[in-house]
Amino acid sequence: MKKIKLEILGLSSSQSQTGSFALVLGETEGSRRLPIIIGMFEAQAIAIEIEKIIPNRPMTHDLFKAFANNFHFTVDEIIISDLKEGVFFAKIVCSDGLKKSEVDARPSDAIAIGLRFDSPIYTYENILAEAGIVLTDEVEEDKPEPKTEPKAKVKKEAGRKDDFKNYSIEKLNELLKDAIDKEDYERAAKIRDELSKRN
Repeated sequence: MKKIKLEILGLSSSQSQTGSFALVLGETEGSRRLPIIIGMFEAQAIAIEIEKIIPNRPMTHDLFKAFANNFHFTVDEIIISDLKEGVFFAKIVCSDGLKKSEVDARPSDAIAIGLRFDSPIYTYENILAEAGIVLTDEVEEDKPEPKTEPKAKVKKEAGRKDDFKNYSIEKLNELLKDAIDKEDYERAAKIRDELSKRN
């Protein structure tokens, strides 16, 4: 069966399920989108890798990578392999250089791990045909394209609005360290973005 390459287009709060997030994948050579609902912790694991934030302590997916590296395994690709009754299934295709193995996984975990290995993400035509959303030109003109570097709302804190424009660079660096220490990666990403604008 022919594989179709996907890329991550966005990560945002789910409109339909409170506490969940929508991970939007898109085919690299087409206009179809594949939205997958994932949990908050998986969204956080994906977001911090996309944002290249280094946590103080390794997360589960980082631990998987360290374990695989120590035993000389690589992750060759991630495949969104099946869709049953609205639930997606995935496979992590691994190799030790001699033998390939497939490990069953949830798509969110598979993608979080795949990002850490810079592995490509694929799916099959039947899955895109069943669950994919086609964006027409009219819709794309009305709605901006999802950002390639999504800012995931991983932690919500009521009543807190972050505006870092008025802080000095020294204060921003202090706030960044504090946010990473507290494992508040959404706040850390915003601070990092503000620092990037000034450099």
